[in-house]
Amino acid sequence: MPKLSETGPLLHPGAVAVDTTFGRWCEVGAGARVLHSDFGDYAYCDRLADIANTTVGRFANIAALTRIGPTDHPFAHAAQHHFLYRSSYYWDDAADDAAFFAARAARRTVLGPDCWIGHGAIVKPEVTVGAGAIVAAGAVVTRDVAPFMIVAGVPAVPIRARFPAAVADRLLALAWWDWDHARLRAALEDFRALKAEAFLEKYGG
Repeated sequence: MPKLSETGPLLHPGAVAVDTTFGRWCEVGAGARVLHSDFGDYAYCDRLADIANTTVGRFANIAALTRIGPTDHPFAHAAQHHFLYRSSYYWDDAADDAAFFAARAARRTVLGPDCWIGHGAIVKPEVTVGAGAIVAAGAVVTRDVAPFMIVAGVPAVPIRARFPAAVADRLLALAWWDWDHARLRAALEDFRALKAEAFLEKYGG
């Protein structure tokens, strides 16, 4: 398997990234499309993910066939078709609607650090998924998700918190996702072996 790089993202075959910035050790799965977005260090998406206008936090885990920040059509007008804003597709003398595209790009989705977006899930524009949260497979997220909350369903609703509030608060204070690469490597065995509470006892927070 190819190794991830500190200097640029690993784009698998057929992946497309347009107007997107990547941190270190990022990965974009085969056939995925990423538009007008920013990936923090270690963030990745699996195959056929479709991500637009999104700020992706460090260590974010995005499964296959997800849609993050899917764009909407202008449904208040007489027509919804994209000839309204992609007009140059149809007429040589008609310009695209730059204001529409600017408004669309401004509707940012935010994925917090170490969140997990499950297979086939959809996260709508202007939604924030908090640190360590889990979006279940097939969920449609239309509202913000609190840190370390598990949501599921259509529309997605909270199912349960991953940790008691005191543990969640300590993890947020510890913010291990901001550690440097060497410190992460030094703690790797503890990440593997220790549950959250024991990890906090050793590392604080």
